[in-house]
Amino acid sequence: MKKTAFSGRHIIKSRGDRLFDGINLGFWILVLALTLYPLWIIIIASVSDPDAILAGRVLIWPADFSMIGYQAVFKHKELWNSYFNALIYTLFGTLLSVSVTMMGAYGLSRKFTGKKLVNFIIVFTMFFTGGLIPIFLNVRDLGLYNTRAILILINSVSVWNLMVARTYMQSTLPNELYEAAVIDGANHFSYFFKIVLPLSGTIIAVLSVYYGVARWNDYFSAMVFIRDRSKLPLQTVLREIIATLTTSTSNESFFSAYADDIKGMTDAMRQAAVAKYCTIVVSTGPAVLLYLFMQKYFVKGVMIGSLKG
Repeated sequence: MKKTAFSGRHIIKSRGDRLFDGINLGFWILVLALTLYPLWIIIIASVSDPDAILAGRVLIWPADFSMIGYQAVFKHKELWNSYFNALIYTLFGTLLSVSVTMMGAYGLSRKFTGKKLVNFIIVFTMFFTGGLIPIFLNVRDLGLYNTRAILILINSVSVWNLMVARTYMQSTLPNELYEAAVIDGANHFSYFFKIVLPLSGTIIAVLSVYYGVARWNDYFSAMVFIRDRSKLPLQTVLREIIATLTTSTSNESFFSAYADDIKGMTDAMRQAAVAKYCTIVVSTGPAVLLYLFMQKYFVKGVMIGSLKG
């Protein structure tokens, strides 16, 4: 038997309890290792020599340290401009999305005539949409095609996030608080800005992460709605870079271009082998950092989504 201090008490653990704890700990360590190892492989492969990667020598540590992949990626002039574009789209887009979602969630958390119908209409859009062509025609008719504004306005509200925020307000902010504010002379605007928002720091942080990561990773919207290459975000440019490096080495024009330059052809093929790992590191770095800074809010955010409302 083993005694363990817990909240001022002594819990006696039997041999079976200790055996279970050991097996449970070992299982989750294994799960963590299986989850982190692919990410670690990507990082060490991005700074390894392509020949070592192709030979299968990159397993635990970088092999024959090399920056050839990053050189292939960063030599593209559009990269830094697209990085700045992605930051702008993510920052302002996330700010807009969180603002609209919080205001919509507050409205849905109040009691009003026809609330069930409004909820049904909003939830209906989670499963059925008009399709890409009607959306494109609508964007074009509004004069937003090939503008930076469309990448900020598009996908401004996620219905799932809206429902999560609404559930948070219903479960965390009691109606008595609103009644007390009304007695003191507050209207909906003052109650929302002076009471609801200050008490909603957790859900705002969760929404910021969800919307921020989604917008940072969005490459498809720019492919559809942007024609000017100076307005493209990072993800779209990186997708083109990796597609160029990987497909050019398999077509006839690539081999004909390097017919008299064996060294150039070899270098291009080596760059293509490692550049895909470098693009993953470059594109996911900010999103990973955002998760690390906001991880303390995730558990509470998940519990919020599990509540009925």
